[in-house]
Amino acid sequence: MMFFFLALVLVCAGAFAFLNGFRDASSSVALAVRTRALTPTVAVLLAALFNFIGAALSAALVLAVSQAWLTLPAGTNGLTILLAGLLSAILWGVYLWWRGIPASSTHALVGGLAGAGVASVAVGGHSVTGVDASLLYQVALPLLVSPVIAYVGAYLLTWPASWAARYTPPNVVNTRSRMAQAVAAGAVAFGHGLQDGQRTSLVVVLALLAAGLSDGGSVPVWVALLTALLLSAGTLAGGWRISYTIGHRLTRIDPIRGFVAQIYSSVMLLVGAIGLHWPVSTTHTVTAATLGAGANQSFPGTNRLLVIRILAFWVLTPVACAAAAFVLQLALSPLAGR
Repeated sequence: MMFFFLALVLVCAGAFAFLNGFRDASSSVALAVRTRALTPTVAVLLAALFNFIGAALSAALVLAVSQAWLTLPAGTNGLTILLAGLLSAILWGVYLWWRGIPASSTHALVGGLAGAGVASVAVGGHSVTGVDASLLYQVALPLLVSPVIAYVGAYLLTWPASWAARYTPPNVVNTRSRMAQAVAAGAVAFGHGLQDGQRTSLVVVLALLAAGLSDGGSVPVWVALLTALLLSAGTLAGGWRISYTIGHRLTRIDPIRGFVAQIYSSVMLLVGAIGLHWPVSTTHTVTAATLGAGANQSFPGTNRLLVIRILAFWVLTPVACAAAAFVLQLALSPLAGR
């Protein structure tokens, strides 16, 4: 039974990685396509390539992140917790894609794992250590801090960018901004691969630990490659519903502001992944930076009702996934005991 659950976890981890790339493709392609810095086809290909590179390299960061994550019980109990957490994050991600709402896969996953861990204790199973710290550092702080930093930083950086271009003809400014934005789009995709590639690789490592097939001292090469391939495949499939929301419905954006939003987002992602070993939501960062850059103009044209709806879903994401995973874990517990 344990290896059956291990197989299910691996399949769901692959589905989670694919859905992650499918939904979060908007983070790197939406603004570049909106400002005509890249065509949709080129933008998606570029995002898939750099997602693959970032996800493949993210395996080197997984062990550092896992030390600050959570520890699952061994055996089928730990595997069912992972399975319930992944299923809740996948179902919620599909629902939000259908609604065209950009939201964090990381917050969905951690909320799901927390809810499944509580359900495990409720039915007499083993507890998940590190849940409190995980909720604080992986959900609460990024949820509250990262979007604020992204919004304020992009808002403030728009001033020096506009000042530097004050004597340059608008057509030249737009051309140069589009060229720079093409580079920034690749940087965001690379940062996304580094950040979100860690999540899937970490889930697989935790599953192998629970099944007794790994000591946790290293990340198998096949795990990194599988994560990178599925993340890139999802990016190639493209989640245009969310791309349309960020690029067209959220706020009015021009090439120079699109460049500021994306280059600042890429810096936050890279610093978070490499420097701080802190999971930063690509979706939250890019969405907030887009709002910040778009707000710093005479006629921002921000869709306030849409912003409120997105913020509500951001807050609801970990709660909804925790509740769904709680129910799923209760349903899986009798099977895990056999």
